[in-house]
Amino acid sequence: MDSPVFTPILIMNSILFAITVILIIAERLLVFYGECSITINKEKILAVEGGDTLLNYFAANKIFIPSACGGKATCGYCKIEVLSGGGHILPTEEIFIGRKERQSGIRLACQVKVRNDIEVLISEDLLNAREYKATIYAMEDLTHDIKRVAIKLDEPSRIEFKPGQYVQFKVPGTDEFRAYSIASAPSSANLIELLVRFVPGGLCSGYIHEVLDTNDKINITGPFGDFYLREDSDRGIICIAGGCGMAPIRSILLHLKEKGMPRRLTYFFGARKKADLFYTEELFALSRQFPNFRYVPALSEPDPQDSWTGETGLITHAVEKFIEPGAYAEAYLCGPPPMIDAAVKVLGNKGIAEIFIYYDKF
Repeated sequence: MDSPVFTPILIMNSILFAITVILIIAERLLVFYGECSITINKEKILAVEGGDTLLNYFAANKIFIPSACGGKATCGYCKIEVLSGGGHILPTEEIFIGRKERQSGIRLACQVKVRNDIEVLISEDLLNAREYKATIYAMEDLTHDIKRVAIKLDEPSRIEFKPGQYVQFKVPGTDEFRAYSIASAPSSANLIELLVRFVPGGLCSGYIHEVLDTNDKINITGPFGDFYLREDSDRGIICIAGGCGMAPIRSILLHLKEKGMPRRLTYFFGARKKADLFYTEELFALSRQFPNFRYVPALSEPDPQDSWTGETGLITHAVEKFIEPGAYAEAYLCGPPPMIDAAVKVLGNKGIAEIFIYYDKF
């Protein structure tokens, strides 16, 4: 049941969305803006017929800005910096853009209409993202609700990414994408792996779990994300994850394994029950191969039949137990916001500054 406070908020958001849609339709039918220019990074100039959004013009010119919702202003992924010509921020953007970002000119590309000449800044990483035609190579159930999806790239046939980054999976028959971290090593440039948790009612996860099969053709875009291994650092590494947060951490681990595990690393993985653990043997084998790698799984609600003798309770309890104060380390966290927030607090209490804590909330 909706709370008395939450229901009016939903109604108000629905009204704002309906008004926005009406204004968009009216504008497209009645207003002609003529030719406009979009200047990107003070270099590249796109000549366009005004009236559409930045996101759509970017897509038409093979510039792939992350957007899970297809431009409906419900995901907040398509942030870029608008230097001039973008007009005032819209109500549909305010929920995603904080005060400091607003002062820096951050906007949602799906909500900025090109009505005149406009100038923007886009990171080089985003400009290097591409669209890939691909084939499903293999699928495997890892737990009752998590699948491993192996994807063979057809055109282009190779992708360059940093361990920890993600791609976007296009839901066939729609304009919507969903973001999934790459779970394989960057050296496997032609065959990448994703870990997909089934979300009841989820558009993409439902398609992947219930419809997708081997040899199916799909499209992905990427790579994206500033959550990736900082390879120029000499600090020890603390990884904390739960569920599908395993994916980017696994990519980092496989990459470091190929390099001979040059840095000390402890990986904390949280799950509810033993049945929710996966890649367990692989990770313990890695700890036997490399003495400077330690894997610490923890179960919050183990069943009696699990006969679990490992760590129990929240994963942050294990972090509190094993990490020494003043550790010369950096941390990579991937999981739900409450877990990330709690882990950041524990790490801070251990003396690890937030500038050395990288995280991906989902």
